[in-house]
Amino acid sequence: MGIEEYGGGQSQSDVLVVTTNDVPGYKVDRVIGEVFGLTVRSRHIGSQIGAGLKSLVGGELKGLTKTLVETRNQAMERLIEQARARGANAVLMFRFDVTEAADVGTEVCAYGTAVVISPKA
Repeated sequence: MGIEEYGGGQSQSDVLVVTTNDVPGYKVDRVIGEVFGLTVRSRHIGSQIGAGLKSLVGGELKGLTKTLVETRNQAMERLIEQARARGANAVLMFRFDVTEAADVGTEVCAYGTAVVISPKA
């Protein structure tokens, strides 16, 4: 598995997403409010069987890792779409929540605070 398959994070976008409360060199002109991107993925029976077998000998569950990366990236893309639609050019205090969804899958929620920022004078 190459870095592009198990790495995540922001791709090129007009909306900056950061985990910090502010962006050095920028000021917050307007707080728009909370934005989030949500996705729920069901478990694939093949990956579950593979994961069960792999757990007997130990090691990384590469199929599940790849699926979680894809799921997180999709949630982040939806967060960016929502922020852009509401007029933001940045999302501050970005976080992920991951939970089980009714024993049938995994829910991933990307969330943060949509803002408009500009360079400090």
